[in-house]
Amino acid sequence: MKAPVSGLIPAPLAQLPWRVLFLVIAIGVSGWVVLFSAAGGSLTPWALRQATLFCAFLGLAIVLSRVTPRTLSRIALPGYVIVLVLLILVETLGAVRGGSQRWLDLGFIRLQPSEFMKPMIILAMAKFYDGLPQVEVRRFGPLVPAGILVGVPFLLVYLQPDLGTGLMILGGGVTVMFLAGTPLRIFIGAAMALGIAGPLAYNLLLHEYQRNRIAIFLNPEADPLGTGYHISQSKIAIGSGGLTGKGFLQGSQIHLDYLPEGHTDFAFATMVEEWGLIGGLAVIVAFMLLIRWGINVGLRANTRFERLTAGGLATAIFFYFAINLMMVMGLAPVVGIPLPFISYGSSAQMTVMICIGMLMSIDRQTRHAPGGGW
Repeated sequence: MKAPVSGLIPAPLAQLPWRVLFLVIAIGVSGWVVLFSAAGGSLTPWALRQATLFCAFLGLAIVLSRVTPRTLSRIALPGYVIVLVLLILVETLGAVRGGSQRWLDLGFIRLQPSEFMKPMIILAMAKFYDGLPQVEVRRFGPLVPAGILVGVPFLLVYLQPDLGTGLMILGGGVTVMFLAGTPLRIFIGAAMALGIAGPLAYNLLLHEYQRNRIAIFLNPEADPLGTGYHISQSKIAIGSGGLTGKGFLQGSQIHLDYLPEGHTDFAFATMVEEWGLIGGLAVIVAFMLLIRWGINVGLRANTRFERLTAGGLATAIFFYFAINLMMVMGLAPVVGIPLPFISYGSSAQMTVMICIGMLMSIDRQTRHAPGGGW
């Protein structure tokens, strides 16, 4: 979009992909409405804070859009090392909440380094493969350093324990490996190895609560009032919404406290109960349009690093969206992945806004001549 002739709007603002930003804002506003309803028609304690954080992180995304892809390439590996050090510090100095050691308490803020690793692993892997000749990508040698780059943060996050975030980090790294041209036989072999080692990992590596989540996913009715309660109540909320929903502030599952975590991980179920299938599909279409834009940014990108980064960032947003929806509908185990902009909380909002900001940076570089930015 070009700056208006009148010059009333500064060129950096006029150059932003406003259709995408309006789409993101629309998703965010729908999330505020869901949280307003979940609180019984009150802006506190969730909707107002969510809106404030959204605006702050949107500003962060716009700032990131002015950082050139060349700068992103330069900071990829140093940034990865810094976040990796923070993950190590979490293991030694981290604050414990809810039985998990995932945060660094800095006094004025609780920092969760694993969230920064989600986009950083994509940058680091894109930088690594950008420096390899294409003929080397198809050989076995690069798999070792690539596996270390992905495996070390995955293990550190798994030990917190946070399997959901660990899988997101692993998925981001593997996506870049695939997009870079790693032979398909490597992924098939890895899948077969995981299938063989799966029973052993289930019994020796997973915590008891993680094994329970898998068991309940396979048979939710086995313990409908215990570990299967979340999924059962989520399905009831989604199914009872019908085509058009029960109406704003009329969701019985959330307002009668049947649906646990109806403002966080299961916010989509809260929304569909009141907005119905039509409302749910509207949010799904909005996310798909956002992801489609990210993929198109990668397809138009000028350099290999930009293509790999854009594809990885778009996939990271897809993972958030797809895993949460599968989770609340009982199609995947409950792994604590929120739906960005809909679920209450700062972590997912921040991570996805960072992804959007970097995608806008690559998009700006594609649409405009080099120059400008930082």
